[in-house]
This record gives sequence, C-alpha cells and structure tokens, in this order.
Amino acid sequence: MAIPSGASAAALSGMRAAQLRLDSSAHNVANLQTPDFRRQVVTQTAMPGQGGVQAQVGHEASGAQAGSGGFDRLAEDLVEQRLAVYSFEASLRSLQTQDRMLGALLDVRA
Repeated sequence: MAIPSGASAAALSGMRAAQLRLDSSAHNVANLQTPDFRRQVVTQTAMPGQGGVQAQVGHEASGAQAGSGGFDRLAEDLVEQRLAVYSFEASLRSLQTQDRMLGALLDVRA
C-alpha cells in the first residue's frame, strides 16, 4: 500500500483526528457518572513537513472536573461530537475532490 502524501495525507490525518475526537467525546459522555472518572482529551498537533495533523488521546488532570457529576460538561461534549462529525466530512470532501481531480487529469492525458 502506498503512503499517501500531500492533500490525501492531510485529509486522511484529519479524518483520523476527527474520529479520535468523536470517540473520546462519546467515551466521556458514557462515563459521566463513573466514580473517579478522568475525562479524555484529544490533542492535535500540526505536521507542517508532512501535511495534516497528529492526534493523541490523553486524560485531564485529576480534579479538573468538579461539579455536578460531570453533567456540567455534557453540552461541551455534545458540541465536540458535532464538530468532530463536521471535521470528518470536510476532510472526506477534500479527499473526494483530490480523487476527482486526479481522475480528470488521467482523462486529459489518456
């Protein structure tokens, strides 16, 4: 399998990052009432030399979540899920556009 580069690498890494954000947010919602639960957070770092982003899952520091058993952050998690879906769709559209452009280029050359 060829290693993607350029626009496809950026789009694929964006899709992976969005999926991690969605999974992490869903994990946080599912474990709202779990005793001693530490929320997951996703950190994204730009990869300028390769294009795209690198995403890593970590945990909030202990005690960072105070209040009503985690329900105070529920709205934030639901917004994060929607943003992750939009980010995934945007990256997918970029990949589809590149695929169409390569197809058109091959049609012109053929």
